[in-house]
Amino acid sequence: MEEIIIICIIGAIAGWVAGVIVNSYSGSILLDIVIGIVGGFVGYKLFSNLFNLTSNPWVNKTLTATAGAIVLALILKLLRILFKQRRTIG
Repeated sequence: MEEIIIICIIGAIAGWVAGVIVNSYSGSILLDIVIGIVGGFVGYKLFSNLFNLTSNPWVNKTLTATAGAIVLALILKLLRILFKQRRTIG
């Protein structure tokens, strides 16, 4: 249970960072935070063994959450672009 709360807190910060890095233009910091929390769980599942770069577990969790949030923000940005193009074509 404690692990989930930590992932949510770090994920919220990572979502804001990912929104700044990706220039997601979501229009809402709240949406960036939600993307960060979901991306934190995605990053934890995908990258937890990859980002064991330091002996500090907080740094490792922050890196995995940020990586997951960036991946999720990029996917959402790509989908937004594709659907926008599809509406203008059709």
